[in-house]
Amino acid sequence: MTILITGATGTVSSAVLRSLAGTDDVRVLVRDAAKAPSGVEVAVGDLDDPATLDQAFKGVDTLWLLTAMGPQAPHASMNAVWAARNAGVGHVVRMSAIGAAHDAPTRNGRLHALSDVELAASGLDWTIIRPAFFMQNLFGSVNGDTFYSATGEGKLGLIDVRDIGDFAAEVLRDPTPHKGKTYTLTGPASISLRDAAAEMEQVFGTPIAYQPVTPDDACRSMLAAGLPEWIAAVTGEYLTAYAQGWGDYTTPAFTEVMGRPGRSFADFARDHADRLRS
Repeated sequence: MTILITGATGTVSSAVLRSLAGTDDVRVLVRDAAKAPSGVEVAVGDLDDPATLDQAFKGVDTLWLLTAMGPQAPHASMNAVWAARNAGVGHVVRMSAIGAAHDAPTRNGRLHALSDVELAASGLDWTIIRPAFFMQNLFGSVNGDTFYSATGEGKLGLIDVRDIGDFAAEVLRDPTPHKGKTYTLTGPASISLRDAAAEMEQVFGTPIAYQPVTPDDACRSMLAAGLPEWIAAVTGEYLTAYAQGWGDYTTPAFTEVMGRPGRSFADFARDHADRLRS
């Protein structure tokens, strides 16, 4: 069984590949072969260019479909689904977004809803995964002894990307039990980032002050750091929604499939203490 991984050099797909270690017949789709991870078959192609996909998708049984966040995402997803149909791919496991819906408070969520519906109507077997806010998004948020956040006092069902990788690998290896299912993945607890700061105090062994900033201030910082305007603005939409409690829930999906709870924020902070501080 050949598994094709898209977005192979990104944070989530890299975690999926680590969790698939030891699995035979894993192929990655990359735009630049020089940047491909080692130890897997490499196919060169671009989801934005359908003419590059026929050979890359040939012989694939199961597809991990992840598209980069941006206004072009539905175009990339559409091209991948069409290539999968033409190649006779058996099952598509699609990385969507938390709360994806036609009335989601973010443009990203509304775009993902379009692609989710398209996949479900494609005639292909499918599974959709919608992960919560990534713990890894907090890398670099601690400056000295201050933890900066633009989610206010809102609580979030934070999830470790390593758990997304483990979950996706489980589904990719044996997709049949997950046919037609949509999984919303969260961590084991919904916590505020003020609570996260308290957890980090235990890890660092020093007081960590929690400093809320506004979503507008966060957007300005992202733009100053060179992020594209669309990405910064949509991230601001998420931050505003999270500050209003939009992400305050957990689901049992991860534990039900994996047979274990997801990693806690304390686990994550201990493992990544060096990366949390900028």
